[in-house]
Amino acid sequence: MSHSTLQGLVAIVLLSVGAQWLAARLKLPSILLLLLAGILAGPVTGIVRPDDLLGDLLLPIVSMAVALILFEGGPSLRLDDLEEIGAPVWRLLLLSGTVTFALGAAAARFVAGLETPLALLLGAILVVSGPTVVLPILRNVRPSGKVGSIARWEGIVIDPIGALLAVILFEILFAGDARGATRIAVGTVLLTIFVGTTTGLAGAWVLVTVLRKHWAPDHLHNAVALALVIGTSFVANSIQEDAALLAVTVMGIYTANQKKVPVRHIIEFKENLSILLISSLFILLAGRLRPDVLAREGIASALFLATLVFVVRPASVFLSTIGTDLTVKEKLFLSWLAPRGIVAAAVASIMSLKLGVAGWTEADRVLSLTFLVIIGTVVVYGLTIGPFARRLGLSNPNSQGVLFIGAPAFAREIAKALKNEGFRILLVDSNRAHVSAARLAGLHALSGNALNEDFVSELDLDGIGKVIALTSNDEVNAIAALHFAEIVGRQGAFQIQPGEESRGEMEGAPSHLRGRLVFGDGTTESRLARHHASGARIKLTRLTDEFDWKAYSSHHGGSAIPLFLISDSGRLDVITAADPPEPRAGQRVLSLALADREPAPAEPETARTTAG
Repeated sequence: MSHSTLQGLVAIVLLSVGAQWLAARLKLPSILLLLLAGILAGPVTGIVRPDDLLGDLLLPIVSMAVALILFEGGPSLRLDDLEEIGAPVWRLLLLSGTVTFALGAAAARFVAGLETPLALLLGAILVVSGPTVVLPILRNVRPSGKVGSIARWEGIVIDPIGALLAVILFEILFAGDARGATRIAVGTVLLTIFVGTTTGLAGAWVLVTVLRKHWAPDHLHNAVALALVIGTSFVANSIQEDAALLAVTVMGIYTANQKKVPVRHIIEFKENLSILLISSLFILLAGRLRPDVLAREGIASALFLATLVFVVRPASVFLSTIGTDLTVKEKLFLSWLAPRGIVAAAVASIMSLKLGVAGWTEADRVLSLTFLVIIGTVVVYGLTIGPFARRLGLSNPNSQGVLFIGAPAFAREIAKALKNEGFRILLVDSNRAHVSAARLAGLHALSGNALNEDFVSELDLDGIGKVIALTSNDEVNAIAALHFAEIVGRQGAFQIQPGEESRGEMEGAPSHLRGRLVFGDGTTESRLARHHASGARIKLTRLTDEFDWKAYSSHHGGSAIPLFLISDSGRLDVITAADPPEPRAGQRVLSLALADREPAPAEPETARTTAG
């Protein structure tokens, strides 16, 4: 391996991870910084030259990586959701896709000025959206109701549809007559659907069988799954070119929805792998852009992007959803969510290369316009969809709500106090008596098992940003915190500290195998229950410059257990044992305190006790 090759590979890895990290710090869509890094490393500085670096291996590697990414997106789709959202999903996939293709091709021809065959091809490429951009946006926005599930289904399943349409049009461009073109189109569609579906189901069946019969040891599960995804992709493509995208999507959906074996550990591995693959692919593909081609794109390209955003997408959504039960606000939300991602970049790269070999002089413009659309749509949708969703009332602007796993008396007391402060509260308990008592207290409580995936999938978590497991079973608390960490993030998944009988065992467990431990050191479920039974009630105390955290702690001593800090801006922080709090003047401390302790003269009059 030459020094320049090693330099290019190292640069790709460093830029990939660095762009992801910087995007997380700046709270920007990661794809923006990845594309910027790719353009700077490729066309601008020449540090990364994908064609020289990988040669003929470039496009096969891209195809393989895209297959793995699409397999990872499939598990987020639940077949049960189609009972409620099936009609709008199928309409968006078929009717909206058709409208997007037709209007997008027209815009490419008459606004961007492409030749008609290339305009048709670009229109097909831009039908795709992709999990690489849609899923992160949905995780940040967390839209309420069914619109989030609809957007997730469309964003993932539309990829193989758009890629198939692009392949068909590419073949038609070289057909000698209309009859031949029709035969190619119909035959390609039918064969691709058949091969993609059958090979995808076969690959999923083999994977599930290997896991169910324990033919592979646990430490090889991820490697076996990776090999089967790649193998399924290869088999599908060998039988019918470009059937791989549909095959791996079907494989991912089936694998995640079957009930025979748990596959969560495999899905988590694929998610981690996809982050690196997506990052590297964007830098590789952006690095292939030619500076002179990018420089030629001007006002016409900007108008083309504006037409896609303000005309094509809204028209496709509203026309395709006529007669469905979607509200106008839900249609507006979907109209403002059509970013393009890695699949569009990969398909455009492959097609432009083939067109260039075939002698099409404007082949590079297909690639450059695709990347400009990717950058533009991610900027527009990624930066504005959150405020837009909140304006429509489809996203809670303050995801500071709390889901309590377990609803004993002290938890109901805490929940009621937080509800009175304006936070959304939800309690889940398998003890029906606890649930009934919570409902009588005016709290939203549900009876069910928080470890049951079907039950959890039905929960309305709009506005919920924190989950606290505080049952008397330490193992249940740890598992529940891990499960909900996938929904609210590890930073928002908490569990009560383990009791004496299991403390040594739990403290010896790695932190990634449990939730964050809440409240002060030694604050267990049994301690909170005893404290509440002794007459302790919720106390809300405002800190000032005179009555600061030190004075508060000195005054209350062991009579109060601090639980939360509430700022005037509405931020709710959970007090944890691992990260001692640093409360400031103006914040309020919510604690479980004995009511018979006389307040100190310096304590503000705003402190109050909330009765049960």
